Amino acid sequence: MIDPVVSMQWLEDHRRDIGGEAVEGGASEVVVVDVRWYLDGRSGLDAYLGGHIPGAVFVDLERCLARPGSPADGRHPLPEPVVFAESMGALGISDTSTVVAYDDAGGVIAARLVWMLRVTGHDAALLDGGIGAYNGTLETSPSTRPTVARSVVPWPVDRLADIDEVANDTLAHQDLVVLDARDANRFRGDFEPVDPRAGHIPGARNLPCRENLDGEGRLLPAATLRERFEAVGVDDSSEVVSYCGSGVTACFNLLALEVAGFPPGRLFPGSWSQYSHAPDRPAVLGE
Repeated sequence: MIDPVVSMQWLEDHRRDIGGEAVEGGASEVVVVDVRWYLDGRSGLDAYLGGHIPGAVFVDLERCLARPGSPADGRHPLPEPVVFAESMGALGISDTSTVVAYDDAGGVIAARLVWMLRVTGHDAALLDGGIGAYNGTLETSPSTRPTVARSVVPWPVDRLADIDEVANDTLAHQDLVVLDARDANRFRGDFEPVDPRAGHIPGARNLPCRENLDGEGRLLPAATLRERFEAVGVDDSSEVVSYCGSGVTACFNLLALEVAGFPPGRLFPGSWSQYSHAPDRPAVLGE
C-alpha cells in the first residue's frame, strides 16, 4: 500500500501533468481530491471554487464522509458502506484508483477520507503541505470525472472503538491509550464551541493533531512524531484509540501514528460529540 503521506514531487511524478491522468505504465490512476471543510461553518465548496489544484475533484465531508449526526451517534458518524462506495464512484474513484487528498489545514481534515480508504483496503495518501504545496496556477472551474462502479466494503470492526470501550476501559486497561486530538484548550475544557459539555474522557491523553505539523504545514519527521507519541505513553505494545470532536481530525493522529512506525490504531467515530451528549458519562476538566 502507498505511504500515508506523499510529497508534491511524488504526485508530479505519478501524473502526466498536474491536471492529467496516470503515468503510462503506472499501476493505477491517481485521483486528487479536495477535502476542505470548516468547523466554523464556512463552505468548503466555495473554497474549492475559489481555487483548487488542477484536476482535483471536491468531496463533501458532510454528505460523503459521514451520515447525518445525532446526539446518540455524534456529529459525524461513519456513513453506511454502500453510501461511501456510491459517493466515491460518483467522483470517479474506482477500486484501483490511488487517491491523494488535501485540504488547507495541513491534512487534518483530508485525513478523514484517507483513513476511510486505507482501512477498507484502498490506496490513499495525504498530500504533504496540502494546497500550499502546489506552486502553479489554481483552477476555479470544477473538475468532474465519469462515474464508476465501486465495491462495497464494510468498516473493519478491529479498527473501530465504541463509547462503552473508551468510557469503561481507558483507566482499567493498562495497555489502552486513548488520545484526544483536539487543541489543548478544548481538551482542558477552557471553552467548548460546539458540543454540550466541555472537558475530556477520563484517562484520555492530549495529543493535538495540529502539532504534528511544522511551521510550513508539513508533517513532522517520523522520528519526531514517534517522540510525540512516546511522550503520552504510546509504545509498540499499546492499543491506541483516537478521538477528537467528531471523528474527523482524530484520523490525522492515526495516520501520524502509522508514519511514526507504530501498529495501527483505532478510531472512536462518535468522539466527544457523542460522549458529551451522554450525561451519565463522567468528564474531566483540566490537564
